Amino acid sequence: MKTHILITGASRGIGAAAAASFDPATTSVLALSSTDGDLSDPATPQRLWNHALDSLDGRVDVLINNAGVFEQNPISASDEEWLVNWNRTMQINLTASADLCRRAVLHWQESNASGRIVNVASRAAHRGDSPAHWHYAASKAGMVAMTKTIARAYAAQKIYAFAICPGFTMTGMADDYLASRGGDKLLADIPLGKVADPEEVAAMVKFCALDAPPSMTGAVLDINGASYVR
Repeated sequence: MKTHILITGASRGIGAAAAASFDPATTSVLALSSTDGDLSDPATPQRLWNHALDSLDGRVDVLINNAGVFEQNPISASDEEWLVNWNRTMQINLTASADLCRRAVLHWQESNASGRIVNVASRAAHRGDSPAHWHYAASKAGMVAMTKTIARAYAAQKIYAFAICPGFTMTGMADDYLASRGGDKLLADIPLGKVADPEEVAAMVKFCALDAPPSMTGAVLDINGASYVR
């Protein structure tokens, strides 16, 4: 029986690489992007989940939350603008992921089935981010805490959760950040001397989705070229 996988944020970068890494002979992958629904709309996660069930014969075995935004929100913005930007990032990066996690856990509980969640967070969850990205760092830290909570709460039901915290990865999001902050200077902070390739992160996503032993549930995996060792 094929493993049914739902992945968000799969149009490019880590999400696209992860979707491509799964063997179609043993998995059925529904790779979603913003064209399938705007996650800043609180109603979208439910629509995407229902779409996944319709597309995957009523069963999702693995949920991979990869969708996210990285948008500036300087504290000098107006009160209204700052709060709008904060809420937008939280909705897309954290709340929408939480909504999908909730639906996945309920789905597995109702069918007495095992399931896996892989949440793609960021090294910003550990070390923070730039002064214009409080909201981004907070959203990714929340994702890590949520993952650990799910792991603790449902391990006995064979529902497993993993978080992956990439550092700079060669995606459009990281390209913009590197360009805005002086790529060479930032690269000097990475002992490996290079940012990660999407395929490197995708390899860990695939491992957690299919092969990580149950005793690893709750694990947070860092992929950052040794730029941040806890």
